[in-house]
Amino acid sequence: MLSGRYATEGFFDEMFMADGQVRPHYRRLMERFSNLSAEEFLQKKQAVDASFLRLGITFTVYGDEEGTERIFPFDLIPRIIPDKEWRLIDEGLTQRIIALNMFLHDIYHDQRIIKEGVIPAPYILSAKHFRREFMGFNVPRDIYIHICGTDLIRDDSGRYLVLEDNGRCPSGVSYVLENRVAMKRAFPNFFEAAGVRPVDSYSSDLLQTLRHIAPGGKEDPTVVLLTPGVYNSAYFEHCFLARQMGIEIVEGRDLVVRDAKVYMRTTRGLEPVDVIYRRLDDDFLDPSVFRRDSVLGVPGLINAYRAGQVSLANSIGTGVADDKVIYYFVPKMIKFYLGQDPIIPNVDTYLASEEKDLKYILDHLPELVVKAANESGGYGMLIGPKASRSEIADFRKKIVAEPRNFIAQPTISLSRHPTLVDGVKAEGRHIDLRPFILHGDKVRIMPGGLTRVALRKGSLVVNSSQGGGSKDTWVLYGDE
Repeated sequence: MLSGRYATEGFFDEMFMADGQVRPHYRRLMERFSNLSAEEFLQKKQAVDASFLRLGITFTVYGDEEGTERIFPFDLIPRIIPDKEWRLIDEGLTQRIIALNMFLHDIYHDQRIIKEGVIPAPYILSAKHFRREFMGFNVPRDIYIHICGTDLIRDDSGRYLVLEDNGRCPSGVSYVLENRVAMKRAFPNFFEAAGVRPVDSYSSDLLQTLRHIAPGGKEDPTVVLLTPGVYNSAYFEHCFLARQMGIEIVEGRDLVVRDAKVYMRTTRGLEPVDVIYRRLDDDFLDPSVFRRDSVLGVPGLINAYRAGQVSLANSIGTGVADDKVIYYFVPKMIKFYLGQDPIIPNVDTYLASEEKDLKYILDHLPELVVKAANESGGYGMLIGPKASRSEIADFRKKIVAEPRNFIAQPTISLSRHPTLVDGVKAEGRHIDLRPFILHGDKVRIMPGGLTRVALRKGSLVVNSSQGGGSKDTWVLYGDE
């Protein structure tokens, strides 16, 4: 199936070396796929697509006139990571989540990192999601980010780099789990022979992480998942995870606060709730504290949280660590709190709020990727080499008007991977990787994660809302 003509075209290709040879950890896959006819492969692809449709594995595109619900595109050629590479990723992400949690605890308490001049105070205090109301508040177990999705890319030399951290409500893990189920159905006898590490413990690991932060160390706490509702882009995932963990999925109207305690409305009456895995941002959690127009949250929830009667994952105020300007300082956090150099480096980044960087950005806009500090999903972004003159001019005005809100990075040629196009033809498409990190009684990282692929030829934007899809990610037990 993959034995036809395939061009690496000068990019770092995950499966093929520059001379066209298959990388060692892909050889077994190559042998298996080469023995499949185009018709057999197409049948497997159609069966997988049909199962996704039947299961309702969807995402939502806001503002799309053709309708909001879309089946999440899935590519049948898996991305494979050898054990040696995964050990590096695991160590690097563990280091990073520990440093981020230390940073969050610090800025809401002693603010040593500001006092010692590592991060200038205005960057913290002007961050959109910095919650001054929670200065001095001790979150359960001193953990702020319990669930994190950190996006990784590889440059043209194959070096792993951190593109961004998602520490508020990271999504996509349901696709990882469903992708694996689909691949096992399509190739039922291949996984054991290939030595692929399983991912199916994630839901139980997540539940253990949530139970760990129960008030007073309660042994059998009641955990619920709070969703914004059916129109949210990740609603499928909310339902999926609640079902997998065996917990209730609730909306704000299903919860009520009495005497600083949270209760869930049930057919049996009110039942106490100990831990809330919330899949909505701070602003919408409690209309009596944050946005008064929110109909998604629970009046009184923050009072119960402050009183120590309920725990939230992720904690309030974690969004400051998602700010793309704060991302610039994560390597300095690692050095400051842990005394270590980053195992996985950041992408080189320029801050528009720094005079020298601003001049460089404005002089090199056609060459750079510019991102708004608090946008996600591929929105609020300029890819200079692919932008029109008018788009560049528009971004120039925005940057000059509000420099604190923008960073810029060099355009990195993301690694590519063989991907099916036009039926069963394999062509290189750019990819990234979102591993999922859990921080509870210990740090747990799912072996693999969500490999997102830009299905449009030449595109560097992998987000589903921008035309991206996904692949199953195989982490091997040992190197070939």
